[in-house]
Amino acid sequence: MQIIVQVALVIAVIIVSLALMRGGSNARHLAIRRIMLVLFACVAALSIFFPELLTRVARLLGIGRGTDLVLYGLIVSFMVFMATTYQRFRHMESTLTKLSRRIALDETPPPPGANGPLERKDAEPDRRLTPPAHGGQ
Repeated sequence: MQIIVQVALVIAVIIVSLALMRGGSNARHLAIRRIMLVLFACVAALSIFFPELLTRVARLLGIGRGTDLVLYGLIVSFMVFMATTYQRFRHMESTLTKLSRRIALDETPPPPGANGPLERKDAEPDRRLTPPAHGGQ
């Protein structure tokens, strides 16, 4: 029975690792992320098949149980995830603000009386819009 649970857990780790490998930013970050995911998958598989090894590593680090070591690793991983997600959202927010400003400027109609950059300075003023000089009819 225990081997079935172990195999199921290893398959789950592999599926999650493959899902996390998709996407990415530049080549360097993508390579680092893939290396870290492969290391994670190997350590996860070893800890599933040899839980006493994880407990020995935890005791070497001064932690009582292997499950506590996993919990501490999870906390650190979660904090890294929160920090990188915060940075990514800040960057996206800045990009969205710049894009919104550019669209607003591009779609703003010109002020009344201005014909934009095509207006000729030496053109004759439109006589239909100027009031008569003699005060009436």
